[in-house]
Formats: sequence, C-alpha cells, structure tokens
Amino acid sequence: MSSKAPQDTVQATGPAQEAVPSLASQASYLITTAARAPSVHNTQPWRFKVSEDAVELYADPCRKLRVDQSGREMLISCGAALFGLRLGIRSLGYLPAVTLFPDPGSLRLLARVSFGAASPMTTAERRMLEALPHRHTHRGPFSEGALPHGLLPGLQHDALAEGAVLAVVESPFAYQQLADVVTAVSRRQDFDPLARADVRQWSRVSGSASRDGVPARAFPAGVFPEWIGGERGRLRQRDFDQGRQIGTLPVEGPPAAATAVLVTRGDSKIDWLHAGQALQRLLLHAAGRWVFACLYTQPLEAAAIRTLIRTRLALPGPPQMLLQFGLATTTQATARRQPGELSERHPC
Repeated sequence: MSSKAPQDTVQATGPAQEAVPSLASQASYLITTAARAPSVHNTQPWRFKVSEDAVELYADPCRKLRVDQSGREMLISCGAALFGLRLGIRSLGYLPAVTLFPDPGSLRLLARVSFGAASPMTTAERRMLEALPHRHTHRGPFSEGALPHGLLPGLQHDALAEGAVLAVVESPFAYQQLADVVTAVSRRQDFDPLARADVRQWSRVSGSASRDGVPARAFPAGVFPEWIGGERGRLRQRDFDQGRQIGTLPVEGPPAAATAVLVTRGDSKIDWLHAGQALQRLLLHAAGRWVFACLYTQPLEAAAIRTLIRTRLALPGPPQMLLQFGLATTTQATARRQPGELSERHPC
C-alpha cells in the first residue's frame, strides 16, 4: 500500500469553507489503510460502509472464532482497524471525529468516523503510516540486539494516549509467573476441540491463494520446542501446525528483547475497542524502528485467566494482549482481502 494519500476533493458549500476531501472518493484508500490492522488468526473480522461524510466500521461475526464467545478478540481486532482508519483520515489533513457505538439498535456498528478540524499530519503519524505496509505479527526468531533507546517509554505513551496501559514485565520473577500461566493454559487449550477447529479453519498451507488466515510461513512444523518456555525468554505460542507438518517457519534464534502486557481500565466492549486502537498505534510506532511483536491472545480468552494474570502481576486493569518485542531486519506482511470484499453490503 502506498503511504501517500489520494488527493481527490470536492468543494464545500459556502464562501468561507475550503475544499475538503470526499470520503466516498477515498473509500478504497481508507479501507485499505484500516484493513492492514492485526487480527486474531488474521480473520480480518471487519466491514466498512462509506458515504460522502462518514465511514462506518462494522464487526463481521461470520469471522469470529468459536472460542471467542464474548467477541472480545473480534472487537480488539476491529479496534486496531479503527486506528488505521483514523490514521488514514489524518493523512488527508484532518483530525478524525469518532463516535463509538453510535447506534444502540445496531451493536455490529462499532464506530462512525468523519472529518473533524483541518490539521496537518505530524511527523510521528507520518512515520506510522510509512510503517503500515511492513508491520506484521512476528512469530519467528528475532535478531540480536536491544530495543532502540527510549522506544519502550514511547510505546507506553502510545497506549496511554488510547486509554490503555502498556505494563512492561521487568523482573525475572514476574516473567516466570506469566510464563507459567501461559504455558499451562496454552497446553490445555491446544487440546480444546473448538480451539483446534478454529486453528484448522484459519491456518493455510504453502502456496495457498487465500488472502486471510495464517500462512504456513508464519508458523513452524510440529509443536513449538520447549525453548519457547520461560528459560529462553519466549512465551509458549499457539500450535498452528497440529501435527500436519505444513508449517515452514524457523524458530531457533535469539529470544525476545522485552515482554509487556496491554491493559485496559475495564473489560467492556468499549475497553476492547480502546485496546485494539492502542495495539495498532504502538505496533506501528515500533515497526517504524524495525521492532516487531509476537502477540499472544490464546491465554487471555477466559475471563478467569485474565483475572489470574492481573492478580499475579499486580496489573492496574484487565490484561487484553500479551506482547513480546524484538528487532527484525526482514519482513513478510500477511496478505489482506481487497477493499471490495470488505463492504458492509458484501455477502457474509
């Protein structure tokens, strides 16, 4: 995706008003920008409806995981797409005006976004837009080296700006507490029939033409080896291969440079949307410095486990996402569906 926004405009009525972009004429660009967001299993559970004066973001329950009964992971994914939509509006030279859940009678309608005041894009926003095409969920080995100086505090600021908190796991004891919970829960969930069905539905073999799901190059063949446990500084990841020997991702390499937990004030649908917006904002900031994250959602699918992790790590709120950061010098972004497939009018 090009980082340059189209420039088609229409003349607003009234002598005191300047020419403003037509949102309808920018539909493909805005949807493409929003749809580069991360989503659980790369399900891309979102749809869009674009008019002259607003873009509406809808959840697509047809793409919700079986294990995601509350829709929490679906809404976090959609929140990440909402930040991308906001970033697209910023690239057109306007502040986004966002209303969450604008229609109580339509719970699938998550947000309505329109133009606010004219305001030039900041340098930080432009860097995020430029990082959009190569940001990806990094499940493989990282490169050697520490994170760039000052990056983690910057990512924490990103989270705060979106109504969330990025809590860095600093002590070995706290990390081991987290790793023990993640390992136990992930092993148990690897045998859950609903979770296994979700993985099989959304994992792809090499050469697949699908533009959704997790490609074989993004997970290893067989079960993840034991070094992904606490001793080597990598949390246990989801088993996408399930004994099929279709994964091609190498796993041996340096461990993560930092581990963090994305936390919200509450555990409501609005909190989940805030978590997704914070997630995409900090991931784009990190990708602009060639730092990527492995995202862990599997251990947090049950509210009781979220409470357990919150208690053990003394977190200020419910955990919504676990992240491990590290450097990477090469990237292969996961494919996305075309804008025409993401219309709210498109059949499920």
